[in-house]
Amino acid sequence: MIQVKNVSKIYETGEVETKALDNVSFNINDGEFVAIMGPSGSGKSTLMHILGALDTPTSGTYILDGKKLENLNDDELADIRNRKIGFIFQAFNLLPRTTALKNVMIPMMYAGVPKKERLKVAQKYLEMVGLSDRMLHTSNQLSGGQQQRVAIARALVLSPSIILADEPTGNIASTQAEEIMAIFQKLNKKGHTILMITHEPDIAEHAKRIIHLRDGKLVEDGNGHKQKIAAVKSKVI
Repeated sequence: MIQVKNVSKIYETGEVETKALDNVSFNINDGEFVAIMGPSGSGKSTLMHILGALDTPTSGTYILDGKKLENLNDDELADIRNRKIGFIFQAFNLLPRTTALKNVMIPMMYAGVPKKERLKVAQKYLEMVGLSDRMLHTSNQLSGGQQQRVAIARALVLSPSIILADEPTGNIASTQAEEIMAIFQKLNKKGHTILMITHEPDIAEHAKRIIHLRDGKLVEDGNGHKQKIAAVKSKVI
């Protein structure tokens, strides 16, 4: 599904060049759950913007579903974002005085989905994330964990190829974070491809694969820690 080949990103400020990504390469298959980790300044946010078609590499190639994104114009990239990528942000990005139901319906409204269908689909996904009794609450009446559930439902309504989550547990309590990760794992078991940016090792361990960045370079790419433990236990049994 995703091919990142020798991708570098250089930002220029006056005469100063900053290399945010340095010759990064990896592939992600359909149905994977991948966490991308790294300290501040490691390049993970830049990589997230490139994977989300919000930015293009300075050099190298990014291929999504067989299409090279660096060759596309702004309108074509916007179309890719709308059709293929479901975004989940740390800050939720919900309309504060709008109900959970209407927040989830917004992407479908812009996509031209008929109102009756928008309502049906929004209800379906809010029920899936456990908010059937909170649909008519405004987002400022919901807890942080509930708001993130609304954001997850909103990300799913247009059936994107990938779900891109940027620090999805950064603004919620640890117990709520575990609930959110359980939803991600459930979605992944249903076949959704999930890419998650995080700096928290305990959150990254919920993924099946962890990519580590440091100083713009890919320094490690392997199985999640919990999966390694499960593999060891299965061998013992």
